[in-house]
Amino acid sequence: MLPDDSVPRACNDARVTESTGSEPVRVLVVDDQELFRRGLIMLLGGDSDIEVVGEAADGVTATDLAVKTAPDVILLDVRMPRRTGVEACRAIKEAVPSAKIIMLTVSDEEADLYESVKNGAAGYLLKDSSIEEVAQAVRVVNEGQSLISPSMAVKLIDEFKQMSKPEREQGPALRLTDRELEVLRLVAKGLNNREVAKELFISENTVKNHVRNILEKLQLHSRMEAVMYAMREKLLDLP
Repeated sequence: MLPDDSVPRACNDARVTESTGSEPVRVLVVDDQELFRRGLIMLLGGDSDIEVVGEAADGVTATDLAVKTAPDVILLDVRMPRRTGVEACRAIKEAVPSAKIIMLTVSDEEADLYESVKNGAAGYLLKDSSIEEVAQAVRVVNEGQSLISPSMAVKLIDEFKQMSKPEREQGPALRLTDRELEVLRLVAKGLNNREVAKELFISENTVKNHVRNILEKLQLHSRMEAVMYAMREKLLDLP
C-alpha cells in the first residue's frame, strides 16, 4: 500500500498503516448479492475502528444513501442493477466529494478498472480478497491513500502503456507551471510527497499545494488519474 501521491501498488505491500483517528471509519456497503453484503457487514462489524452506517443493493439507492449518511468510505460493487458501480461512483463523487470509494468486485476486466479510477475510485479489490485485506483497505483509503489488488496493478500499468501516444499534443499540460510539471513527473514515477519535496528542495506542504493545483487545473479526481494523465500526455517514459 502506498500514499495516494504515488503510483498505486499491490494491496499486499508489506507496509501497513493503521487508522489513527479516534473515531471509527464510517462505511457504506453496496452489493446486489444480499448474502455477500450481509456477510461483509457482519465481518467488518467485528473491528472496533470500523462502523457500517448503511447498506444498499443497487447504484441508485447507494447514491441516495451516500448523500444521507456521508460515509468516509464506500465499498461498491461494479455489476449492479439500476445504476452500475462505475456510474454510481461518478454520481457519488459529484454529490459527496469527501467519500472515498473502493470498488469490491469479481470483475478483473481492464475496462472496469480504468473506468473506476477515471471516475474517482481510490481503490479496486477483487472479491477473493480476505476480510483482513478489505478492512485494511478501508483504513488506508480513509487516510487518503490508494490501493489496488495485485493482479489488477499489472493491468493498470499495461493500460498506462496503451494510453501513451507519441503523436498526442500536450496542450492541457501547458496550463501547468514548470514546477507543477516537475511535481507531476515525480508523482507519476512513484515518489510520495516527502520524496518529491526532498528531490526538489521544497517543503512537503508546498508539494501538497502543487498536487492540489495540478488536480484542479486538469480537472482530475485523484493522484491515480494524474498518473494516467502523465502517461497519456507522454510526460514520462515507461520501459
